Amino acid sequence: MLPGALRWIPLGLGSLTAAGTLLSFSRSPHWAVRVWDFPRVQIATIAALSGGTYAAFYMEGKPAEWGFLSAMAATVLAQAREIFPYTPLHPVQVELSANGPQAPNVEGRATFRLLIANVLMENTQHERILKVIRDADPDVVLAVETNDRWAGALEPLTEKYPHVVRQPQENYYGMMLFSRLPIQEARIEFIVQEDIPSVHAVFELPSGDRVTLHGLHPRPPEPLRDQDSTPRDAELVLVGRAIRAAGDVPTVVAGDLNDVAWSPVSELFVRLSGLLDPRIGRGFFNSFNANNPLFRYPLDHVFHSNHFRLCELRRLPHIGSDHFPMLVELSYEPDASREQAPTPVDESDLEEAEEKVELEVEAAKTGDDRPGRE
Repeated sequence: MLPGALRWIPLGLGSLTAAGTLLSFSRSPHWAVRVWDFPRVQIATIAALSGGTYAAFYMEGKPAEWGFLSAMAATVLAQAREIFPYTPLHPVQVELSANGPQAPNVEGRATFRLLIANVLMENTQHERILKVIRDADPDVVLAVETNDRWAGALEPLTEKYPHVVRQPQENYYGMMLFSRLPIQEARIEFIVQEDIPSVHAVFELPSGDRVTLHGLHPRPPEPLRDQDSTPRDAELVLVGRAIRAAGDVPTVVAGDLNDVAWSPVSELFVRLSGLLDPRIGRGFFNSFNANNPLFRYPLDHVFHSNHFRLCELRRLPHIGSDHFPMLVELSYEPDASREQAPTPVDESDLEEAEEKVELEVEAAKTGDDRPGRE
């Protein structure tokens, strides 16, 4: 029997996980609410340990104790429900392609390899990302948090990737796109905030088919600078609506979205856009924090339309950043749409999306969509 005073440790930790779980189902954009979207695995683990410890060492059969254990069970189940789709126990949403990974010199291929990397602006280990790119041999590279120094460090890529879109910035939101596939159209947009760019490009596969890529890196909710999730949410909603409005276009969205795959806003984005998530039924593919194995979350995303099947999806080696790079290879197969139905959107989704855009418009008028302490 452990000392009685120690019972307050599992009680306190367990109560915190229950409160955080309830908060995470709120629509509030405040960082103190949205932070609970991220550590669902950790919350479920702590709740299970808290309930198990209390039951094993302190349980006296009182009604309040049964209430606490019930709350812990409900917390674990609620968290498991959110993360279950990203486990191998769930059916996959994107089917594997029979083509498999293909070499870049295959003539007329309809596959492409995309590498996304948050390089961390102050990271000076440039050669590590260059080596990872050489080894992975992608067709397209999206690098975010690139400033002028990183633009110079990545310049050697232009020998192999002659099609480049550059937007270096000194505020952690610069981005660059490198492609060995011909880029037919490209533009930089500042969708929500004038210092947060996104890249939008149309590139042509060796097969002659065209693919639209949206590269995003919205501003995250964070406590240190009192930043809520309003601008991030609005950017994802606006891009999702634009993709739906564009119609039947082969489309990929990639980047560090500063949100986890299972958050309410990420799920809303998927429904609005009609895109698929290749991680469903395969795993978390946690990319951040590369320096902390206990607290890692899937922040670097690839979503795509149902024109594609999956050839390969994997996390790449450490590059000195706080993010791991991610690599995906997709195969353009228009018949895939018959097997891969997107998650349907309903009227309540459209209403919620409009609310988020209106919230950003109002916040922008007063400057409340900016970090409180820059």
